[in-house]
Amino acid sequence: MEEWVNNWLAKQRELGEKGLEIKKFSNGHYVYRSTTYWDKELKKRRKKSVYIGKLDINKGLIESQKTVISSKRVRSIWEYGNAALLNYAIQDLKPLLQTAFGEIWEEVYALALIRIAGYVPLKRANLAWEKLYPIEEITPSMNPKNLSKVLKEVGINRKGQNHVFSGLNSEDKQLVYDLSAIFTRSEAINFAEKGYNKEHFHIPQVNFALFCTANDNLPTMVRILPGSVRDVKSLALSVQEIGVENKTLILDRGFYSQGSIKTLNEHKLSFVIPTKRNSTLYNEQINLSEHFFYHERLIKCGKKEYGGNILYLFEDSEMKKEEEYTLYKQHDENKITSKTFNKGLEKAGKILLVSNVDLAPENVFLMYKKRDTVEKHYDTYKSILEADKLYLQDNESLFGHIFISFLSLYGYVKIQNCIRKANLTSKYSPRDLIEQFRKVYMMDLDGKMIFTEVPKKIGEMEKKLNLKLFPK
Repeated sequence: MEEWVNNWLAKQRELGEKGLEIKKFSNGHYVYRSTTYWDKELKKRRKKSVYIGKLDINKGLIESQKTVISSKRVRSIWEYGNAALLNYAIQDLKPLLQTAFGEIWEEVYALALIRIAGYVPLKRANLAWEKLYPIEEITPSMNPKNLSKVLKEVGINRKGQNHVFSGLNSEDKQLVYDLSAIFTRSEAINFAEKGYNKEHFHIPQVNFALFCTANDNLPTMVRILPGSVRDVKSLALSVQEIGVENKTLILDRGFYSQGSIKTLNEHKLSFVIPTKRNSTLYNEQINLSEHFFYHERLIKCGKKEYGGNILYLFEDSEMKKEEEYTLYKQHDENKITSKTFNKGLEKAGKILLVSNVDLAPENVFLMYKKRDTVEKHYDTYKSILEADKLYLQDNESLFGHIFISFLSLYGYVKIQNCIRKANLTSKYSPRDLIEQFRKVYMMDLDGKMIFTEVPKKIGEMEKKLNLKLFPK
């Protein structure tokens, strides 16, 4: 123990305090009052400790405001491996959350952390948090009623949310942008309106716009929109809100229209957007005079100026074979007309992109393909959002929930990036890692903190991932 801790304890004993015991967890010192009692079943004396409070070098004893817990409920073993992994995933958000949300930042941090592995309802949040070793030495109030209030406070604090978004605005020059929706029948959420969705459900919905960096796939912003709003104007407002400049936005085919392209140019936003397969722009003559290889596939390419923008045409040799095979089979089975067959052959294997940036075709193609990985994260995000929708009774709670889920997604992707860099994506998902690392515990043996053995497989995984989570 440090000298100041021993001096404090000695002084308390001089004052007549008996049975005081100090336990060190990570870098924190916690005070307990220990006594013994006779255990009738075991027929021997046993130790009982009651938590009093935390010891501070300047303030002295900071007494606990919480209900005293009997020794039978004092936890002496914690999940360390997954706690360390989850903390690694969102630890760089900590300073942003401290500034943005002040007194409630610990609750925001804790709730986002425990939901990285999947949805945890508010009524089980405290149980999930107590199992984890307190690496960050924070003491959030995880009571369900308190967390409900936190969600509302976060939801109405758009300034705080924007502080986080601005802090995540990386040097990556490319952002992937997309819109999706969650459905709700809550009449108190007036953002919920009937609108377009891929499932063609005629149920009130809330749209959310998500920005992700193209290179590391990390989410940088989420914005909530009324269910009926689904045009590119919302994109321009979102960009203005966080001040994104000098970025190229990679959009989904669903955003393509002449009106959208006009709006993007008017707001001086750089973009790359694929045209729809029935677009008349495919009739433009573009010479496929260049080529490159993408994942061992031959890609022929060319570009052409058109109406102040640039058309980029690509022909994927493997995709062309697959689409031609399908077209011939459908034609032979009389499933498509000759007209559809001929038009399909003209576009087989072709991808047409529109952009207002002049780059080498290969660079534009690589930007477009970065959407593939990011789109998988949208599915993860929606699964978290959908899980809680029945318990959201007003706009403020909805906004707070969407922001907390955004933070959890950030942590999930952070772990996913570690797996990807280690070339282990075919073997593990972030949830797989969290479950594996859960096997490493920290135990309190009479005030001495001891690690359980790190299984060989987990040790090898930690080394490959270059995480350095376990003390040597």
